[in-house]
Amino acid sequence: MAVDVDVLVIGAGACGLAAAIAAHDAGVSAAILEKMDRPGGNSSLSTGSVPAANSRFQREAGIKDDPETYVRDLMGIAKETDDIALVRRMAEVSAETVEWLVDDVGARLKLVTAYKHIGHSVPRLHAPVSRRGQDLVDDLLAAAERREIPVAVGNAVRDLIVEDGAVVGAVVENQGARSELRARKVILAVNGFAGNPELVRRFCPEIAGAQYFGALGSTGEAVIWGEKLGAGFANMQAYQGYAAVADPHGGLLSWTTIEKGGILVGEDGRRFGDESLGYSGYARVVLEHGQRAYAIFDQKIFDIAAQEEEFLELANYGGVKKAESPEALAAFYGLDADALAAEIAAYNAAASGSGADAQGRKDFGLGPLQAPYFIARVVPGLFHTQGGLRVDGDAHVLRPDGGRVPNLFAGGGAAAGISGRAGALGYASGNGLLSAIALGRLAALAAAREIQEETR
Repeated sequence: MAVDVDVLVIGAGACGLAAAIAAHDAGVSAAILEKMDRPGGNSSLSTGSVPAANSRFQREAGIKDDPETYVRDLMGIAKETDDIALVRRMAEVSAETVEWLVDDVGARLKLVTAYKHIGHSVPRLHAPVSRRGQDLVDDLLAAAERREIPVAVGNAVRDLIVEDGAVVGAVVENQGARSELRARKVILAVNGFAGNPELVRRFCPEIAGAQYFGALGSTGEAVIWGEKLGAGFANMQAYQGYAAVADPHGGLLSWTTIEKGGILVGEDGRRFGDESLGYSGYARVVLEHGQRAYAIFDQKIFDIAAQEEEFLELANYGGVKKAESPEALAAFYGLDADALAAEIAAYNAAASGSGADAQGRKDFGLGPLQAPYFIARVVPGLFHTQGGLRVDGDAHVLRPDGGRVPNLFAGGGAAAGISGRAGALGYASGNGLLSAIALGRLAALAAAREIQEETR
């Protein structure tokens, strides 16, 4: 069969870029097609955090960790998953994935020790100093450019080419003109379906009413093509939400503000749940309570969050307001001043050990809260789905009976994730990027091995 490229990667987020780089370095040709006008996708919108268990950076910092602990952490919040083997595989390759990013790709990642975030018992997030996913994407793009890997933006794949049950390329549309691009192996790195309201209602109905804040290109092609191919799916109800998207700014209010001891109150000035569920799991709670909430925290928490560029920008744009009393804080948004003052007092009593928290929270971070106080208005959002095509440990797309769809691989949001079976409670910080980069790399390495064996 005549081919245009050995490995065709569809999607230019972190998964696709990692896949193309790994394929090139393994000795085969690779090219990336991206339907949007710029690469990055949801990876650019993330904090760029990639978790790894027992990385050399953890060891250098004196942090003890291992894949088994990571798996326990993940399943401790997810409870159930359709694919425990994939969870174990991601944990096992997490350290080598991060070290590959730093050593081979040239990614500027540092171990984050200021916080752990939900789902992690030890510091294991490795991120750009800025906590901006765009910096990681820029490093991946620079690595692809050094290798002269074609990244064709504005080229939308409209369908896969299938012959005798095997995927052999893609139908590509550019400015209305369609053409075929043939390849020995195809890697789907198209992200999930959070930008497709119909698919969200079908698979993730509990969050269907939330605003979508992810990349515009996440419209579910992997699901649509996978169903046509008779592929298997896993963890389709799982998603990553965010309980505190700054309103009306649209950026993320750092969850550090809540994790370190801040609270969320409703329009009535009162708390409505246990914020320690985490930024993903708590999104549904905010949505059910009334769509909008207000984050309350204090100066010591502000100072920690201020290590993140995006938080500082939000504060500088007026998205975070400061006051010396709960009553003055309430006045910014017309909240019930008496209710807010009583709520802060009750929370502080629980954080001081004077009694149980009315909402069941047990981790109060740096609480109790002390003047001066800060407030930010937020809304819940849907960022990306965490279910998708069932894959094996090398990212081959599988049928329901366990057989492979020939020549087809998937990673990132296109593939079943490691956040459990249902909802958002199983999402641990970095799950999406780890699945994206690790599966993209594993897919490329497997594809390269198979191509070299087939062409001998």
